Amino acid sequence: MTRVFSGVKPTGHLTLGNYLGAMRRWAEVDQHRAESVFCIVDLHALTVDHDPARVRRLSRQAATLLLATGLDPRLCTMYVQSHVDEHARLSYLLECVATDGEMRRMIQYKEKAVRERARGGSVRLSLLTYPVLMAADILAFGADEVPVGDDQAQHVELARDLAVRFNQRYGHTFVVPKVTRPEVAARVMNLQDPTSKMGKSDDSGPGIVYLLDEPEAVRRKVMRAVTDSGREVAYDREERPGVANLLEILAACTGGNPEALGSVYESYGALKKDVADAVLEVLRPVRARHKELCADPGYVEGVLRDGAEKARAMARPTVDTAYRAIGLLPPVAEPALSAAR
Repeated sequence: MTRVFSGVKPTGHLTLGNYLGAMRRWAEVDQHRAESVFCIVDLHALTVDHDPARVRRLSRQAATLLLATGLDPRLCTMYVQSHVDEHARLSYLLECVATDGEMRRMIQYKEKAVRERARGGSVRLSLLTYPVLMAADILAFGADEVPVGDDQAQHVELARDLAVRFNQRYGHTFVVPKVTRPEVAARVMNLQDPTSKMGKSDDSGPGIVYLLDEPEAVRRKVMRAVTDSGREVAYDREERPGVANLLEILAACTGGNPEALGSVYESYGALKKDVADAVLEVLRPVRARHKELCADPGYVEGVLRDGAEKARAMARPTVDTAYRAIGLLPPVAEPALSAAR
C-alpha cells in the first residue's frame, strides 16, 4: 500500500488555510486510500525564539484538532515527533549528506532569516538545517507521497535529492518520495493581504481565520476581507488576488470551481456573505468535535502514546539500516545470561 507522511508545526493556532490546504484531505482522502502517518512536528517549532509552555500547549491543541477534523487512529498513525527518536537519529546522518549550499538556497530560510534579523534577533543554526530534519521525517517512514502546499514543495524536493544521493553512495536505503497537492485552495491567502499565505505564525490576526475562532469573529474577518479595485467579480489570481482568494475559499468549502463561481456574483458583498456562510458550515463540526475531545484528554493522550509506539516500529528498521549503510558500528549486544544463572 502507498505510504503517505505529513506533519503540522505547533508554532501557532491552526487556521482555515491549514484545514482547506491539507488537514481535510488527510481525513477525507489520504487515511482511506493509503497507509498514512501524521505527525505534530514539535522539533521544528524550536528553530525560532519560542515559549516552551506555548509549544506544549499548541502541540496538544494540534493533536486534538487533527482528531476533530476526522483523523481516525484506527486508519492512520498520529503522534508527536519528539516522542520518536528516529527523527533526530536520521536527521544527523542526512546532515552528513546535505551541503551548505543546498541549505542556504532554501527560500523559507532566506525569508525567515530576514524577518528574524529585522526583529533584532539572532538566526539559529537549526533554522538553516531544519529542511534536513523534515527530510528525515519523510525518509524514516519510507513515504511514497508527501501532501504539502506550494511553500513546502522545495523541502520535499530536498528530501528526494538526499534520498537519491544516500542510495547512490551507500546502497539503496530510502524510498524516493513525491509531492502531491490538492486541486483547490492548496494555498489559502491572508484576507488582509491576499499576496501572502494565511499562516498560523503570522501576526496579522484580522486576515487569518483560526479553526477555533468564534462564529461572529469568522464572519467579521471574511466581511472585512480586502478585495480589489473596481466592482467586477472575476477569478484572476494575478490581477484580482483578493477576489480570487475568496472564490478559492468558497470553491474549497462547497466543492465548486473558482472560475465558474466568479460568474455568479455581481457584488463583493454577496460573495463575502456566501464565503462566510460556507466557512462557518465547514468549521461547525470541527469545533463541535474539538469541544468533545477537550472534555476527554485521556483519549487524546492515548492516541498519541499508541501512535508513537507504532511510529517507532515503522521507522526504526529504516534508520538502523541507514546507520549500518553509512559506516557506523552496530551496538554490541548484551551477552546472554547462562542457563546456570
